[in-house]
Amino acid sequence: MPSYVILLNWTDQGIRAFRDTLQRAQDFGALAERFGSRIKDLYWTLGPYDLVSLVEAPDDETATALALALSALGNVRTTTLRAYDREAMRAIIDKVS
Repeated sequence: MPSYVILLNWTDQGIRAFRDTLQRAQDFGALAERFGSRIKDLYWTLGPYDLVSLVEAPDDETATALALALSALGNVRTTTLRAYDREAMRAIIDKVS
């Protein structure tokens, strides 16, 4: 299944309710499952992003729908990156050769 890095920043609403972040992370996992996706990892971070998540989703459209549904809850804004593992990158390189 394709992988996606989701970079998250808390909104004003999200930071005001930072004490709920562990429950919201659990809810994010349940939301992902409803989309046929899986949260592989989730980290709270310092720097330009408040959280970083690695998600598996069936396709780009599903990953986009998941990010939209999550953002619509009002606690975070997302930036989503399609991620390729070593095997997928090998296949891409082989197409060029």
